[in-house]
This record gives sequence, C-alpha cells and structure tokens, in this order.
Amino acid sequence: MSLKLRGSMVAIVTPFRDDRLDEAAYRQLIEMHIKAGTSAIVPCGTTGESATLSHDEHDRVIELTVQAARGRVPVIAGTGSNNTKEAIRLTDHARRAGADAALLISPYYNKPTQEGLYLHFKAVAEAVDIPLVLYNIQSRTAVNIMPETFARLAVLKNIVAVKEASGNLDQMREILHVTKGKLTLLSGDDALTLNVLELGGTGVISVVANLVPHDVAAMIRAFEQRRTHDAIRMDQRLLPLTKALFLETNPIPIKTAMGMLGWITSELRLPLCAMSAVNAEQLRVALKNYGLLKRRGTGRGARGEGRRKVRARR
Repeated sequence: MSLKLRGSMVAIVTPFRDDRLDEAAYRQLIEMHIKAGTSAIVPCGTTGESATLSHDEHDRVIELTVQAARGRVPVIAGTGSNNTKEAIRLTDHARRAGADAALLISPYYNKPTQEGLYLHFKAVAEAVDIPLVLYNIQSRTAVNIMPETFARLAVLKNIVAVKEASGNLDQMREILHVTKGKLTLLSGDDALTLNVLELGGTGVISVVANLVPHDVAAMIRAFEQRRTHDAIRMDQRLLPLTKALFLETNPIPIKTAMGMLGWITSELRLPLCAMSAVNAEQLRVALKNYGLLKRRGTGRGARGEGRRKVRARR
C-alpha cells in the first residue's frame, strides 16, 4: 500500500472491559471507520490511552489494528516514548506487525533541548525503516519542536509528516516553508482542521472522528473539492460537539460519549477518571443537539453497558 496521509485519520480509542482490552468492540470500531470513509487508523496515541497500556497491550493493540484493517486503510501506529530506546523498540515492533507508518510524540517530561529532540527522532529514523509522523503537542510534553528542528529532520528520508497540535498557525506556516514541501502537515486539533487545510495541510488525526467519522471525512472532502461554503457549514456544525469533547482531558469525554451511545464501555484507567456529572450533562446535551443521542437515559446506551452494533454517523 502506498502511504497516503490525507483526509480524516482517526486517533482511535482503546476500549476496555473489566480492565482488559475489549477486542470485539475494537474490531467493530475499525469496521465502522472503514465503511464511513476514515482514511487511516491511528492506534496507541493519546486518545488510545497509550500511557496506561502495558508493553504487551501496546503491542497487541497494534497487531490487532493491522489484522482488522486488512490493508484496506493505512495503520499509523503510535510508538512514541520519552525513552529513545523504548521508542525504537515500539517502532520496530509496529514495522514487524505490518503497520504502514508510526506516530512519534516528542519526548515528554524530560524537557529535551532542540538538539536532544533532533537526536531522538534521528535515532529512531535511522534504526527503523518505516515512515514516521512526528507529533508536536507542547501542552502534553512541555517542549515545542521548533520549525528549524523540523527543517533538520525533514532531510531524513523516512520522516514524512508532522501532526501539529501546538495551536500556532504561524508556526505551522513556517514549518511548511522551512521544510520546502518535504513534510506533510496534518492537524492535531479538530477545531483547527479547516485552518490547517487552508495553510496547505492535507488532513487531520481526529478525536471527533471516533463519533462522526463520515462527517469529518465529508468536511475534508468538501474542502478538497473546493466546496468551501459546504466545508465551512460542516465545520460550524461540528464545532459544538468538538468543544464538548474537550471539556475535560482527552480521552475522558470521547470515551464517555461512546459509552453513552452504547458503542463501548466508558472505562478508563487511572489516573484518568470518570467525567464530572456537570460536564457529562453538557456532553449529553451536545450529543442530543447533534442528533447522536435521541433521548436521555436509554438503558444500556446511557451507561455504556452491553454493546450495540456500531454504525457510522451519516
């Protein structure tokens, strides 16, 4: 499969049941995404709770994603770590498992210098021959990858893209300029997807697409087809839902929402915990207003108990 980094790529959740990976629910989610037009599956990212997965679970999620996708869409496996050797091991496992690319968050907690960031990503790129997407999100890592560092990294043949979640559109514009088209720009923030596309980005690694994959894909497709007014209209409709999904730390709201719909349980792992009652009610209202949740307290769907067949929102 030739790697195409464009469109709506879902930062997919990792469903749990009784503190174990719910493989059946996960397979259903992947089928739903493929049918709805999601252009790539991104497991083991922030939304997939990679920080609380054991190494064995992390490996299994990536293997399961590749098996379930069956080559129909690319799998971009989250393999980042603040330990360079661990990032190399995770990335090499993703390659051996059949992933099409790897997503590498910048090292968190360590607060490396720009030289340290460069050497970290360079070490992974030289150790594992797989396309790499770098993930810049200072709010999670405490460090910002500067445009000049991206320019140095763009020289490496298998560093192919950046997922930008800095919220700084000027920086994104500068990244495209200094890398001279060598890196594909992807939005890492659902609320800024249209802005990133206007700058020259090609898509989004999306949280919202977990709920409405068809709608996120349709919005990007409208932009690509120069139906700008349609894209803006779709984006405006998505915005209240997007805001509700970030009332608390991701992925708390998205798993709560999917639990309300009965697609998965809302189960999280500590230190993430259940959404507050006040925010959960705001989320419920947003789901109702969007047309996802028809009525309050509808049995198993209200609590995420049991499991309904997952269908893409159209």
